[in-house]
Amino acid sequence: MPDSGARELPWWRSAAIYQIYPRSFADADGDGVGDLAGVLARLPYLAELGVDAIWFNPWYASPQADAGYDVADYRGIDPLFGTLTEAEELIRQAHTLGIRVVIDVVPNHTSDQHPWFQAALAAAPGSPERARFWFRPGRGPAGTLPPTDWQGFFGGPAWTRITEPDGTPGEWYLHLFAPEQPDFHWEHPGVRAEFESVLRFWFDRGADGFRIDSAALLVKDPALPVSDPDERAYTDREEVHEVYRSWRSLADSYPGGRVLIGEVWLPDPERLARYLRPGEMHTVFNFPYLECPWEAGPLRTVIDDTLRLHEAAGAPATWVLSNHDVDRVVTRYGRADTSFAIYARHHGRPVDLALGTRRARAAALLTQALPGSVYIYQGEELGLWEVEAIPDELRQDPMWERSGRNPANPGRDGCRVPLPWHGDTTPFGFSPEQATAAPWLPQPESWKECTVAAQAADPDSMLTLYRTALRLRRTLPDLRTEQLDWLEAAPTGVLAFRRGAAFTCVVNLSGHAVPLPVAGTPLLASGPLAPDAAGLPPDTAVWLRS
Repeated sequence: MPDSGARELPWWRSAAIYQIYPRSFADADGDGVGDLAGVLARLPYLAELGVDAIWFNPWYASPQADAGYDVADYRGIDPLFGTLTEAEELIRQAHTLGIRVVIDVVPNHTSDQHPWFQAALAAAPGSPERARFWFRPGRGPAGTLPPTDWQGFFGGPAWTRITEPDGTPGEWYLHLFAPEQPDFHWEHPGVRAEFESVLRFWFDRGADGFRIDSAALLVKDPALPVSDPDERAYTDREEVHEVYRSWRSLADSYPGGRVLIGEVWLPDPERLARYLRPGEMHTVFNFPYLECPWEAGPLRTVIDDTLRLHEAAGAPATWVLSNHDVDRVVTRYGRADTSFAIYARHHGRPVDLALGTRRARAAALLTQALPGSVYIYQGEELGLWEVEAIPDELRQDPMWERSGRNPANPGRDGCRVPLPWHGDTTPFGFSPEQATAAPWLPQPESWKECTVAAQAADPDSMLTLYRTALRLRRTLPDLRTEQLDWLEAAPTGVLAFRRGAAFTCVVNLSGHAVPLPVAGTPLLASGPLAPDAAGLPPDTAVWLRS
C-alpha cells in the first residue's frame, strides 16, 4: 500500500475505539445492571487505557427484549441506565479527557412498545399509522399463512400475526429479528425524517458519531417475494444508499464533522464497498477479519483484501477481534477450529484457555499494528473468555429461545457477562458493596485472576500489554501513516510487515519457533522472547524498531 506520510488525519481514520456494553461495564446503583453512572466513574480507566473514543451499545428507553436493540424512545435514556442529563454529562466529561463518544442507532426496527407501533396496532388495515411498518394480509383463504416464507435472524418466521382492535385475527407484520422488534418501512417519508431528527438530537448533545446497526437491511423489495433464498429482497437494496448519503451530509455539516460507522455484514466485498462510496459511510466493520481463523494464509488474504478494498474507496480499514455478538477471542482461539460464524457457534467443544490467551495476545499486537482504526470490546483488554456455563434459566438472549434452545448455539450471553474490576469473589467490584442484586449474568469465580486490580501492576498481564500497545500506537510516527509493506521473505506460517521507515511487526502463527526475518530492537512482545534471540516462539508477536 502506498505511503501517505505521517500527515494529520481525521481522528476516525486511525482511532482506537472501545466498545461499552452498558449492562455489563459497571453498576453504580447496585441493582446488578451496569449504568451510565458506572461508566462515568470509570472514565479515568479508559483514559489510562489509551483509547480515542468509546462506542456505546443502545442506552435508549427500551423494554429490553433484545438488550436495548428494541428501542421505544430514541431520544430518551432507559431508566435502567440513568437519565438524559447523565448521558450529556458523560459525553462532556469524556470530551474533557480527550475521549470521543459514538452511540448506536438502530434504524431497521424498533420496539413493539414504540408509540408509533402501538398506534399502528390500534389503527385499521391500510391506515397511515400502519404505513410506517410492513403490515400485510396473510396468505391462504383465511390469511393464516404469513405473507412470505422469510425466516428471522434469531430463528422462526419473520412475520407475526396481530389481533385487530375488534378481536378478529388480523394482518401480519414483518420483523427480521424478534417479534418484539417490528421493522420500519423506509420508503415512508416520515420514517426518514424522524431518524434525521434523532441524529440531530444526539449530534447537538455532543455525540461524535453513530454506529449504524444492521445497516444493510433497512429497505425491502416492495413486491415481498414469497421465497428469498439469497436474502436480496431485504439486504443491500440500492435505495438504502440514499439514506446514508443524506445522513453523511448531515454528519459533515457539524463543525469538525461527525462519523458514521456501518455494521454491514455482507460476504461480497464489492457489495460492501458500495457503503464506502464518497458521500456515504466513513467506515464499516470488518467482519471477515473477525471471523478469520488463526492461520497465516487466511489472515494474509483477509488483510490484503481489506486494504485493497478500502484503498480503492479512499476509506480507512477497520480491525475487530470481538464484540457483543461473538464468542470472546480467547475462547475462539483456544478451540481446534478457530474460525467464527454467528449462527454456527462451537459451544461445548474443548477449549485450551492457555493457548487461546497466548494467541489472543499475539492477535492484539497484529491488530493494533495494522493501518486504520481498531475496535476493542470491553474485557478484551483483560483477556476474558466466553462464559459457556450459564444456567439455562438465566439466559436472556432471544437467540436462545428463538433457536429452540440449541445447546451448541446458545446465543450471545456468554460474551456479555459483567466485567471484573477488583476483589476475590463476585461481583468483583462490578456492583458496589451495598448492592441489592447479583450481577444480571453470573461471573465465574476464576475471573478473580482477571480483574483490573489484579492486572494493573503486573508487567506481564493482558491489561499491561494493551496499555503499552495503545500508547505506542498513538505515539510512534510510523504507526500514524497508512503504509503497510509485507516482508515476503518471512518463513512459512509467519506474517511480517513494515510500517513507515522503522517499524516492523512479526507474528508467528506456525507451530514452532522461527528466526526473525529482520533485525531490530524489540519494542513490545506478546510473550517471552528467547534470550539469545534465536527465534520467535509460536503464537507470539513482536514489534521491532529497525
